[in-house]
Amino acid sequence: MSHPVLALGAAAVTMAGSVWYVPALVDLRAGADRPASRRAEAVACLSGWSTPAVVAVLLLVTGGWWLPCAAALTGSTVTTGLWARAAVHRRRSAHEAARLWAQLCRPGPARTPEE
Repeated sequence: MSHPVLALGAAAVTMAGSVWYVPALVDLRAGADRPASRRAEAVACLSGWSTPAVVAVLLLVTGGWWLPCAAALTGSTVTTGLWARAAVHRRRSAHEAARLWAQLCRPGPARTPEE
């Protein structure tokens, strides 16, 4: 298959991913209003969806296969690492929320009956 056809396919896949990467952009623009776990997930999402866009451009400007393949591999590796980091943030946030809720539900100090 020729490079321009594959580039068109990669560009179409990237455009279809706007359902995921546009909300991720909104989360990043919100900054500190969003939890760290959600911002980390947004960075991973943007990394993942920018990879096919980069591959599409590389397919158009290069004649060989090694550079687009290397970009795809690098993008996949970076995205996987960022998703793992986001999962760690999400788990820490869940543990912290569970700890705080447990403190709220704890019974207060025992009272002595007033006589």
